Parts: sequence; structure tokens; C-alpha cells
Amino acid sequence: MLTARSGPSMAQPEMTRVFLNNVDSYASRHIAQVLSGSVAGAAVNTNSDLEAELLSNHKRTFQVVGTVSHPSAVERPHVFEQYTHLNRDELLSKLMGCDVVIYNVTQHADQVEEALWAASALHSEVEHFSGPKLFILISTIMTWACSKPADPDDLELPFTDAIFWSRRAHPNFERHIDLEKRVVKMGKTERKLFSTYVVAAGLQYGMGEQIFHYFFKKSWLGEDGIPIFGDGKNIVPTIHIHDLASVVYSVIQHQPRPYYLLAVDDSNNTMEEIVKKIASILGPGKIQKKPSEDAFLTKDLSVMEANSLLVSLRMEAAYIKKLFSFNWVCQFGLVENIEVVVQEFRQTRGLLPVRLCVLGAPAVGKTTVSKKICEYYRLHHITVKSTISDTIARLEHAVRNPDPDEGNSTQDVQEQLSMMKERLEQNRGKEEDATSQNSLTNIIPEFVLCLEATEAFLLDRVLNLPETCVQEHNYEPENFSRRLAAYKEKQSEDDMVLNYFYEHDIIPLQFEISSSNEADCLSLMQKVIDIVGQPRNYGPSSQEVKEEERRKAAERLRREAQERAEVERMEADEARDRAAHWAEWTKKLEEVRQQEEEELEATSGPMRDYLMEQVVPTLSRGLIECCRAQPQDPVDFLAEYLLKNNPF
Repeated sequence: MLTARSGPSMAQPEMTRVFLNNVDSYASRHIAQVLSGSVAGAAVNTNSDLEAELLSNHKRTFQVVGTVSHPSAVERPHVFEQYTHLNRDELLSKLMGCDVVIYNVTQHADQVEEALWAASALHSEVEHFSGPKLFILISTIMTWACSKPADPDDLELPFTDAIFWSRRAHPNFERHIDLEKRVVKMGKTERKLFSTYVVAAGLQYGMGEQIFHYFFKKSWLGEDGIPIFGDGKNIVPTIHIHDLASVVYSVIQHQPRPYYLLAVDDSNNTMEEIVKKIASILGPGKIQKKPSEDAFLTKDLSVMEANSLLVSLRMEAAYIKKLFSFNWVCQFGLVENIEVVVQEFRQTRGLLPVRLCVLGAPAVGKTTVSKKICEYYRLHHITVKSTISDTIARLEHAVRNPDPDEGNSTQDVQEQLSMMKERLEQNRGKEEDATSQNSLTNIIPEFVLCLEATEAFLLDRVLNLPETCVQEHNYEPENFSRRLAAYKEKQSEDDMVLNYFYEHDIIPLQFEISSSNEADCLSLMQKVIDIVGQPRNYGPSSQEVKEEERRKAAERLRREAQERAEVERMEADEARDRAAHWAEWTKKLEEVRQQEEEELEATSGPMRDYLMEQVVPTLSRGLIECCRAQPQDPVDFLAEYLLKNNPF
């Protein structure tokens, strides 16, 4: 809880109107939430019950308004008014109506220019103020990135805000340090009417994460080798976002004499310590060191964020400790408070873990069903074998590469490794069905799926498995029969595994397995989805979306090519059929014509012979005579000739 100390204080009006830029961004959003829920003289406290009690007895004294970078239908009850696409005149009008103006430039470099304009515009309008105004610039510790050591003989001596005048900025943050200097200078001319403060904030974490989200997400998704850019020995100044909000609140309430404040926690953790802790709590715990240049090639990190993750500064917030008193959420940093931060991460992002336990007889299909469930819900598939092998690999690595920072000695690790291997040898062939009776409460499953099948079905399934699968799962006839008998015997005992879940009010869900075909498997998965619900996890990444789009495009092209090939095949078949039909028709037509000619020849032959013998000779002579005589009426002449010369 924040309490006031003696010192200069601004008289608070009934309602203090506070302007915040980009209230839809990570830092500004949470600062707005804290301020809008604060009451006069009360502490900034993240305890929701205490906050509710305070708000039930006091009026809120901060009315938060601000700009948003993108129009959205998202409701922001902590923001009284939100503005989009204001021109400079409109924005100045809004700023003039506020008692406190806060500009956060820790996330978006494009806000530096606007912040400078806002401070300059307000400074030029001082004579028109109706009352005192406060301008707070939330800047970044990157304006200290290239500072020379406070004491060359003691490199572990931290930088403090008392020596802010000696800071040197990272080359990419020159505009930020110039903004800081000009904001401070403008606050010195008319301090009673226009006070300015610079709060140089460490890298913020908590409440769903922002700059560290890349590491949280990769760990949550169980990816191997969470990257550490560079050697990881760089000390990264950090602060929980609610603690930063508390600092801003304290500045508004008490207006301390120092106008430049460092806002960092007491951690001074290295980047390696931070990533290791995140990976071990949220994921498999494996890290991978990469060249620092790779940070700038990572799509999920902006250039500004990549530079910030590579900074190395040991810092101490001397003025905050001296001037303010409030309940820190994470005074000793992310590593010390990782459980709190992880819980915030899960709740804020809706990443509530789904824990399922799949039980059943050997060869009933536990592995297949588990893999499909993990694929749909994007869960880690944990098996006894993988757990044992991963543990042994980790212990062997610890023996070969002892870490001086770890508490366990090499001898202790070697003893653990030997014990693990000895127990594994004793339990050879039993890993698949081993079940621990000492399950921890925090990993107890929400759902228990029990797959059931007849003995005949299981034996038939094993007999039809490939030889490699039989050897991999130790399903040789004698071993399988022994394991199946042991499972049935265990199920009949009073201390069977299912009783443990019944005792914890978890009702196992029974599923009958009677077929291995795909349709039945899909039906079983649909039943599981109906019971468990929709995934409470990240959706597909941008890369996965692109890969899926490429897959769909390739599938569409393949299908179109297949359809074209099918059309071409059908057209070719039709062309062949037409050609064959045409040839057959032509052949038949020729045969008919020849037959008709033969019939005509057979019919006309006697008539032709008759004419040639009896008629044509006399007719030919008559025609010749007609040509000689050339009578006036040749037909009559020919008729008379035929009558006179008729041989019959």
C-alpha cells in the first residue's frame, strides 16, 4: 500500500483528469487500470478484495482518458474517454482539459515525436492554464545503455537516478534521451504551473507479458531450446508493470523534488537467469544460446525490443526507495517471483492448463488417443518412458557439465543417476503400466479417460501389429499376456488407480474401444472434445497459419491438376471412341455401297446385253443416218428409219 510522505504535494481536485497515450498498449493499459481504480490518499494495491473495499468507501479520484492506436470494439471500463486519429489542434484541446498528462514511449518509437510536441504545446500554453498541470514522461532505461561505469574500479556499483546527468543512450535511442532532456528543461521554467517528470522504466513484465512474451510463449508451447541471445550474462533492469503503475501514481500524488526517477526492481538478474527460470517453470527447461544478431532476425521481436533484451545495466532506483513507500508486487524481480508472474500470464492470456490422464489395458490405444488429444489441444504428451529418459539425459548432462551455480554437487547428481538407472533396470518392461501413488496435488488431472476393450479385441490387435511396433512396446506374446493379466489383477484390487481419482472427486470417463478404424477414432475424439471443451491455449502461430495456407494452396493446386488430368483423360477417351465409331461407320458404309453396286450389277446385266444385241445396232445406224441427212424433224426421221429398217 502506498503511503504519503511529507513533502510537496499538489492539492487534488474532486476528480483528477489524467491523459494517457495509447491506452490500448500493454504498459499504458495497465497504468490506466491502476489509476482508474485508485482513490485519494489510498494505496495502489493489486489485492482485488482490498481494492474493492476501498472503492466501496471512497470515490475514485482519477478519470483516465487517452488515445488508442487502432479503433476497436474492445470495452475499456477503466478509460472514461478514448480518442482515435486526432489532429494536433484536437489533441491539444484534450490535453488542456486534463490535470495530468502521461506519455509512455517505452513501446512505440513513433510516440517520441508526439510526446515532444505535446510537452512543447502545453509549455507554450502555460499562461492559459486554469490550474497547475503535471507532465510525466515514461521513458526507457535504454537511454543509459552506453553509460560509462559509475566507478571504473568497481564495475558492480549500480547506476542510480542521482547521476542521471551522466547517462549515455544507445545509438538507436538518441531521440529518447533528447526527449527526456527537453521535457526536464520545460518543467523548470514555470514549475508551479507546469511540472515535468521523467520516469525511466526497466523492461516491464507481468500481467500477460509484453517484451518477455516471446520466451513465455515458447516455453508454454513446450518448444525445445528456448533461445538466449548472446552469452546471457547481461544484466537486464526490470520492473513489474503494476509496480511501474505504482511509481507513476506516487509521482502524481506527491510530486517529489527530483524530476528524474529510475523505475526498476531490486533483481539485477541476467538474461540467462530470466530465460532459464521461465523455461523451467513453463516448459521443458531447455535453453539454447544463439548469436545476439539472431534477436534482430526474430519475427516476434521488434528492433526496439531486441536492443532492450541485449542491454547490460546494473541499476538501483534510489529515489523511489527514498521518497515513496508502497507494497511492491515483485520488488525482487521476475526470477524471485516467477510463480506469481506465471499465474498472471496464464490468467491474463486465458492459458488455463488442461490436464488429462489416459488409462487402460496394454494395447488398448492409450498412446494413439493421447497423441490426438495433445495435437488438438496443443498439450505436452507426457509418458513414463519419456520422463525417465529426459531425467537421465538431464542428470548425465549435469555430470558431464557441472554448473557451479547449482546447489547439487557432481557426486550427488551421479548418485541420483545411478539410482535412476538401477530402478529402470529393475522395472524393465513395466514402464508403460507404472503408476505413481504419490501424485502431487498441483499436477492432478482434471479429466481421467479410461479406455476399455475386450481381451479378444486386444489380442487380435496385437497379432495384427507390425513387428517393429511389437518390439518397441514389448508386445511379444508371452510379455503381453503377462502384462494383460497383471492389469486385470490390478483392476480387481481395492487400491486400483481409479480409486485415487474417485477419492479426489474426479469421475473417470469410460470409453469402450471396439474398432481401430478412423471413423471410430474420430467419434471418440468428438466425445472427448464435447466433455473437455474447446482448447484453452494459443491459436496457431503466424508461421503455422502460413504453412496451413500453403498446404491448402498446394492441396487446391493438386486437386485442380487432378481434375484437369481427369477431364483430359475423359476427352481423350471420348476422342478415341469417336474415332473408333467413325472408322467402324465408314467401313460399314463402304460395305453397303459395294453390296448395292453388286446388286445393281447383277440386276442390270441382262438388260444391258439385251439392248446391246437387239436395239443398239439398229439405233446406232439410225442416228448416223439422221446426222447425215440433218432433217427438219430428227425424231420423226429416226422413227421412220427404225420402222423401215426393223430387223424383226
